[in-house]
Amino acid sequence: MAITVQQFIKLANYYNQTAMLMSAICVQKGGIAMENYVGRFYMADVLEYVVEYGRRLIEQNKNVGAEIVALVNRFAAQFERVRDLTTPSQKPIHEMTLEEFERVMNI
Repeated sequence: MAITVQQFIKLANYYNQTAMLMSAICVQKGGIAMENYVGRFYMADVLEYVVEYGRRLIEQNKNVGAEIVALVNRFAAQFERVRDLTTPSQKPIHEMTLEEFERVMNI
């Protein structure tokens, strides 16, 4: 599959729509904080994928518009704030200390 601007825009739209849905779910469930919502791990993984796709797009196509580069950079900045929630950086629960588990689960 070729890496294209159209595919990147679809991924970015998917991420944004899912983030809005997650926000609505948090409100519906009594106003829980988004950082306490269990879906935050999935969203961090999706954001990581969007950022990596955008970086590859920029590397392969030097003629990508400035607005797409700016969008990739914005997603990358967002990702830096949630990098510790992505799956590869997490230990399996049975290997975590109590402190690590409490930090991951925001207890």
